This record gives sequence, structure tokens and C-alpha cells, in this order.
Amino acid sequence: MSKFVKREEKQFEEKILKISRVSKTTKGGRTISFSVLAAVGDQNGKVGIGLGKANGVPDAIKKAIAAAQKNMVTVSLKGTTIPHEIIGNWGGSSVWMKPAYEGTGVIAGSACREILELVGVHNILTKIRGSRTKANVARATIEALKTLRTAEEVAALRGKEVKDILS
Repeated sequence: MSKFVKREEKQFEEKILKISRVSKTTKGGRTISFSVLAAVGDQNGKVGIGLGKANGVPDAIKKAIAAAQKNMVTVSLKGTTIPHEIIGNWGGSSVWMKPAYEGTGVIAGSACREILELVGVHNILTKIRGSRTKANVARATIEALKTLRTAEEVAALRGKEVKDILS
């Protein structure tokens, strides 16, 4: 028997949302590096986004994915959609989300679509208002998803039954 215990690693799906080349002007000239925005999710209610910067793209991607795994949030889902309508704001971006019936699909654009797919949402309507910057849209989407609550969670918080909440 081995002393070492094998740890089960959680498998997350990873998506690169944006790669940009950034430069800093110093006394010696311009220093060029890369900035990567990445998202990870398990398609079962957990998602996270992270930003990584390094001199090379592969290193920046590794850093971004590590940061995203550190910043994971749990999302309350209702089947394959969200429990209620919500608006998420971050910077100049505003993301409006509304639950949709089975078969609607993910009607979303930009980073919002990729994050919702990583969470495991299959039916939703969204609209991005204001700035469409990928980083701001991604963070606004995460902010909205963090504040979602199911009727059961709200009932438990208030110490009431679900039928009292819904009526």
C-alpha cells in the first residue's frame, strides 16, 4: 500500500476571453508584456474569472487560469436557466439577464455568452448596455450571477416556507 493519497482534481473547462499586448514606457525604452483575461467553470454552477500578466503569452495564460480558479463563485441555478431576472453592473457595463424557456438557447454576446456556458446555463436572454469592454462585461456578468437566489434559499433566509415567498 502506498503512503501517498491521490487527490481528486476538479476538472474545470477553461476559456480565454481576451489576450492583449500591453507596453510600459520606461527610461530604457518600451517594455512589452501580455495581459490575458480567462474564465473557468465546471458547467454545474461554479465559475471564476482571472487576469494574468507576463512577458510571454503562455505564462500569462497560466497566471490568468490560476487567478480564475482562486476567484470561483457558486451560482444558484434553476434547471438549465437562472431563477429570476437580474441586472449586473461593473464599471461602465450593465448586463441584463432573464430566464428563458427550454429550447431558447443562450442568447448573449461577448464574454457574457462564454461565462454563461461555463456556468452551465443553456436557456437565457441577455442584453449588454453601456460599455462592451470584455473585462467589464465579464465582471458585470459574474456580479449578476453572484446575487442570484432560488426561492428555497430566500425562504430559508427569512425563516418562511417557499409557498409564502412565491404568493
